[in-house]
Amino acid sequence: MSASPTQPLRRKLLLGLAAGAAVTSPAALLAKPLRSQARIVILGAGAAGIAMANRLRRSIAGARITLVGARAEHHYQPGYTMIASGLWRPERVLSSTQQWLANDIDWLAHDVTAINARQQWVQLSNQQQLGYDLLVVATGCQLNYHQIEGFETSMIGQHGIGSVYASPAAAQATSTQIDALIAKGAGRALFTLSDTPLKCAGAPLKMTFTTVSRLEKTGQRERFQVDFFSPYQNRVFAVPTYNEFVLKRWQEQSVGFFDQRLLTGLDAHSRQAFFRHKDGSTSKEAYDFIHVVPPMSAPDVVKASDLVWQDGPFAGNWLEVDQYSLQHRRYPNVFGVGDVIGTPFGKTAASVKMQAPVAERNILAFLSNQPLNARYNGYTSCPLITSIGRAILSEFGYEGKLMPSFGFISPTEESWLVWMMKEQMLQPAYNAMLHGKV
Repeated sequence: MSASPTQPLRRKLLLGLAAGAAVTSPAALLAKPLRSQARIVILGAGAAGIAMANRLRRSIAGARITLVGARAEHHYQPGYTMIASGLWRPERVLSSTQQWLANDIDWLAHDVTAINARQQWVQLSNQQQLGYDLLVVATGCQLNYHQIEGFETSMIGQHGIGSVYASPAAAQATSTQIDALIAKGAGRALFTLSDTPLKCAGAPLKMTFTTVSRLEKTGQRERFQVDFFSPYQNRVFAVPTYNEFVLKRWQEQSVGFFDQRLLTGLDAHSRQAFFRHKDGSTSKEAYDFIHVVPPMSAPDVVKASDLVWQDGPFAGNWLEVDQYSLQHRRYPNVFGVGDVIGTPFGKTAASVKMQAPVAERNILAFLSNQPLNARYNGYTSCPLITSIGRAILSEFGYEGKLMPSFGFISPTEESWLVWMMKEQMLQPAYNAMLHGKV
């Protein structure tokens, strides 16, 4: 059988997706693994924790590497928006945590309940106390739905309520609620944005775009009112280039935009949403469908520890690290990777792909008493879906600097090619990241 015309392009794209992290891999810098008897504990059995465990297992010989995290089922979270948009089944994003781990990684399937950075131990949900020489915090972030009055996650999939973030099942329930809106033949859909840093900050925008796309396919788009509520002034995305694009496109699509309004509560049975304005006043809005974006933070166990930021914009809510080295600023034997860290950007799977080799290289340097020279530049990538079948590959770093990876893909133009990357190619690159290969 002859190769399809898309296969060479697919290979080119996959190589490009892997290239950024591969060039900094310590495996290419060291002739053999570093020898160390260090007790290395990694908190969090999600994408960041798994990637770090597999990397360190290969690059350090003799160390005891313990991965801590109770979740037995691994979720490919970048696929949640595809599920909620009615395009994927939940099964496509599910796998087991165990299948991604090298055999000689000690996985403790319990959550961390306390961290004592001064005495260098953590406590687990089974009351076990675990000492460490080096700690990697990769717990991900916490979805604070409880801060929205009258809301519980069990409501997702009922009363016109959706939220893409909670789980694969919640993403599926969100799609079902959008289907119910379409079946009504008319109605109002509200989309919201939290006022905290978010993992995959583009997800609320993607959900708006794909819902509009689904409504357009009915041939009766004019019968549906679609409105977006942002707590920020004239802003829905931190990078000006993409923010301007989104607002302009929504204007073209007759999507209403209401800024400086934060979702604070719901009355699910009457389908009313409550918003607080910048001046402190409040208003309520009726809806037939609402997409809820919860406030987010580091998990409570991190916030209650001495590892949390003490001052500045991330104070009390996120893990304190140097934004370039990913080393804790007060506890040098602690590093952070993934959504939990308090940095200006860096809460996507693509960010983890770039952070993991930086953290690995600096951990090896720390254990060798060498300078920490590897630097994370804030790289974040978000294939911004603008309709079903088209997307923009938004790639950027600190200070909102655009950082395109492919010379043949414009970082500011929609294309079917970027949609194909999102739909078909990013998951294999993600899987390679879990194995610590990119």
